Amino acid sequence: MKGSSNKATVFTLAEKCKNILASNWQGHLNTIKTDAHGSKENIYTSKVKYIVKKGKPFIWVPEHDLHNVNTIIDERGSFSVASPFSGALGKLLKSMNKFPARVALTGDVVPLKEKKAQSVAEFLKEVMLAEEKAIKEFSYTVSGVLSSSKHFSTTRSENLKELIDGGEKYVIYKFNLSSCMFVDGNGGTREVDFEDMEKCKSSLLAPYSAKLIDGINQSEARRRALILFCFVYLNVNARDAYMLSLDRKGFDVLGKVLSKATGNGDDEYQWKQFRITFKEEARDVESFCQQLVQMEEEAIQKVSSYSGLG
Repeated sequence: MKGSSNKATVFTLAEKCKNILASNWQGHLNTIKTDAHGSKENIYTSKVKYIVKKGKPFIWVPEHDLHNVNTIIDERGSFSVASPFSGALGKLLKSMNKFPARVALTGDVVPLKEKKAQSVAEFLKEVMLAEEKAIKEFSYTVSGVLSSSKHFSTTRSENLKELIDGGEKYVIYKFNLSSCMFVDGNGGTREVDFEDMEKCKSSLLAPYSAKLIDGINQSEARRRALILFCFVYLNVNARDAYMLSLDRKGFDVLGKVLSKATGNGDDEYQWKQFRITFKEEARDVESFCQQLVQMEEEAIQKVSSYSGLG
């Protein structure tokens, strides 16, 4: 097991972007607002739901949304998708003035013809059924992590049900990318190579990452395990810890560590990001959870051996 406090595992920006797109199900669509005189001075923004097919976002826009008028005049638009966070972790990031990493896409918002729209809607149903089936068939280890999540609607399929339940009519659009930017938690932006976006694939973990992270962070026992990880693998004493993100190579932890010792009981603490990498890449959710549980057992054993020496 490897740990790092300052050097994250290297992932291509394209890979990060693909994983963010695959982990979420909603984003902010921006189109150019038009009026009766053809004026294009303002931007109209709304939250919409989407699915990724063959690397391209397909967006569901409610039938009476202004985007449907705007795109008739001008198909240019932008689409922003953030890493999904819920619960205490979201509040903590906000208190630190940090934001979830996100993907900012620019391109053309093109409405699908009826036959193509039906095909994409069928694809959505297939994806949802496959995810629901996978969740039912997960092992006890995986279910143990997921069941701790208090936010039931944090899997992609659960959040996309309304698109096919017939309650509201939608226009389906294909978002044809022309550029992609990766925006980190501090607001720093980096342009992503378009060819890399075309070539790379998202992780099999990505669709379940929001529920996994929330399940881990909602469990007191697993939060204590994160504190142990900081001590055993990083030699860092943390008073508290949250899982921030995960991928096939490991995960990032936010640890509450001492920043200033006063000696009078008023010590100052700060939240700091740390990286822990797996011995082997986690190919899927099962592999991730198995390695996590093995690490928990290993960390407890090591701490017990330290205590025995004392």
